[in-house]
Order: sequence, then C-alpha cells, then structure tokens
Amino acid sequence: MNEMTDAAGLQEAPGPFRRLTRDSLSERAYREVREALMLSRLAPGEKLLLRPLAAQLGISATPVREALLRLVSEQALQMDERGTVVVPRIDRARFLEIRALRCTLEGQAGEAAAARAGPADIAALASLHARLVAAEKRRDFATALQANEGFHFALCRLAGQPVLLGLLEILWMQCGPLLSQLYAGGAANPPRHGHLEALEGLRRRDGAMVRAAMIRDIEEGGRPLLDFLP
Repeated sequence: MNEMTDAAGLQEAPGPFRRLTRDSLSERAYREVREALMLSRLAPGEKLLLRPLAAQLGISATPVREALLRLVSEQALQMDERGTVVVPRIDRARFLEIRALRCTLEGQAGEAAAARAGPADIAALASLHARLVAAEKRRDFATALQANEGFHFALCRLAGQPVLLGLLEILWMQCGPLLSQLYAGGAANPPRHGHLEALEGLRRRDGAMVRAAMIRDIEEGGRPLLDFLP
C-alpha cells in the first residue's frame, strides 16, 4: 500500500498545517513543520502526536515520523522518555545564546546585502515592513509575525550566502515558537523600528549601518521575551 493509498479515509483536521498530495512526502512534511516552528504557529511545550499530525497533513504516519526525527536531530524539537515529540521550552540562557548568534549572522548578512540589493529588492523589503506595521495596527499578530520573518529572511537571502542562511533557519526553528509571546501584551511601539534603519542603510549602500540596524532590531525587538523566560 503506497503512502497516498494509506492516507485515504483520513479526514482533514483543523490545525496549522496544509494537506500534502505529492511525492517526497517526508521532505514536504519536514518543511511544513519547520515553517510552523519558524512562524510561531506552534507553542513551546506543545506535543506533536504522530497520527493526528499525519491526519492534518493528509499522509501516512511513516513520512511524518521521519520528518519529526529529522527535526529532533536539528534540536528544533525534543523527544521525551515516552517517545512523544514536543516543541522545546527555551530557558533564558538558551534564548540569549540564540539571540547572540542571530545578531552575528543576520548582521553579517545585512552588511553583505547592502552591496547587492537593488531598488526592486529594497522596495520588496519595504512592502514586507509595511505589511508588518499594518498587521500590528489591526492586531493581526499572526500576520505580523509572518511579515517579520519574511523581512528578515528576504534580507538574508540578498546576502547570497546559502550556508549562513541554512544556519539561520535552524536558529529560527528553535526560537520561533517563543516569538509568539512578543505580542502577549499587545504590539510594541519602538521609537524607530530597526527595519527602517536597515532599509535606509540599504538605500545608502552602507553595510555597517545595515549590520547595526539588524542587531538593534534583534536585541530591542526581542527584549519583551525576557519577561517570559525563567
């Protein structure tokens, strides 16, 4: 019985995942869960039960199990003593370590992007930031988180450094679930958003300015999360 036949009869359950219908199911399941982690659609401590998750994705349990084990090996998920996969709870020390690594890598990516970004690239980034601001104003925090992630990774892709990008994806998988707490007290209102400084640095082709802006955005933007960490 193939994967698609085995999945027949499973009813789609509500949840943060899309149904899968094509080949390479394990890879696609991995990408779906990875995206859910990075976009804060999964909460720290949340359990990912194999069969309900497979039902949500519309595939059999085998490729889902492979995807989850891959994410466990990348430290994006954890497996408890019973074999249940859970979204890790990050403590203060781990968060600060991830934040420091993000500052280094995203700062480097921002500096490299300043030499490569053209007007169309900068306009696309500005549009993502505008989407973030608009979503915050209407208290659509899920869209705001998505736009924020989109801005950061669009900027990093402009650097043209695929190894760096892969490392950042792993870091975002680990801290993404915690980012959902950014709006626990409502939208933050920094005096000047780090994204705006980064955009200005790109327009000036000032790599140092973009690096500093991204570091400030990561440090100041994530400061409220420290209140939730033991």
